[in-house]
Amino acid sequence: MSWDVILLRLPDDVTSVQEIPADYTPEPLGRRDDVLAVVTQAVPDVDLSDPEWGELTGPTWSIELNIGSEDPVDSVMLHIRGSGDDVLTPILRLAEALRCKALDCAEGDLITPGQTTGRHAFQQFRDRVMGPSQ
Repeated sequence: MSWDVILLRLPDDVTSVQEIPADYTPEPLGRRDDVLAVVTQAVPDVDLSDPEWGELTGPTWSIELNIGSEDPVDSVMLHIRGSGDDVLTPILRLAEALRCKALDCAEGDLITPGQTTGRHAFQQFRDRVMGPSQ
């Protein structure tokens, strides 16, 4: 079971999924090769041997980066497993490098520095359903 976060371009004043205009179409993150280069610069430990599905591993967590095969890239979906708030660092680093926002798919809110509410809520749900540290 993963905590899913999507990286995409949103208007500056949007802070939650409810505030995204119904007719809004996000600007692409960029050409696929450029997005892969930015991801590699932002998180040098990323494994992009499969450029459609990157992998990043931390001490207590892992992130699958669903970049896809489309060119240009509209968004990057992050599938996060494990525990530890330090996973927020690469998430926010990627969002900043790609000049986009990180949207917590479970809570519907943007992820900002120091904000761990959505991560903790997901972990509590996961632990109830699956048991600790899944």
